[in-house]
Amino acid sequence: MANKRKKVCISLLLIVFIAIISMFIPYKQSLVFLQTEQNEVLCYLPVAPGDRFKIKYLHSIHLSDVIESYEVTKQQGIRQYELEYEDFAIGMPSEAAEGESFVNENGKYYIKNMRRDFPYFDLRVGKVRANHTLIYKNTSFPLAHAIEPGTRVRVQVRKINMIQELRGVNILDAK
Repeated sequence: MANKRKKVCISLLLIVFIAIISMFIPYKQSLVFLQTEQNEVLCYLPVAPGDRFKIKYLHSIHLSDVIESYEVTKQQGIRQYELEYEDFAIGMPSEAAEGESFVNENGKYYIKNMRRDFPYFDLRVGKVRANHTLIYKNTSFPLAHAIEPGTRVRVQVRKINMIQELRGVNILDAK
């Protein structure tokens, strides 16, 4: 009888140990917004290769919208494929790079056919008026709802574990 209890106890301990360890194994591919200093996931969006998203913000000088369009690559990278803006002033391109096309439609300027790949990009969430907003499948999520304005974040695609998932804000749940 004592031998049977010992086996049950060891089995339960093993199950608990495996459950705890599995909580730290990255499994869910996501677009993550990391606080760069602590490498902490502040918010995330579950994604798959080919998923597209946009970052919209108000340009600090022209005070007009800028929309950067991205796609998740098969290599867990981020590819910028389009840029949309309204003014040519400081900080905005006036021509397309090789292989890209510059288009003027309905009073807006577009750089299309971009294939600019990044393992990540850094972003400072606007404090005053930028109102950085993530747009995914026609749903908008102001980043200031999950990230303190003025915070510098790293945006990248990576797998997160259950602990990071529980600590961060799932953008789809925060609508």
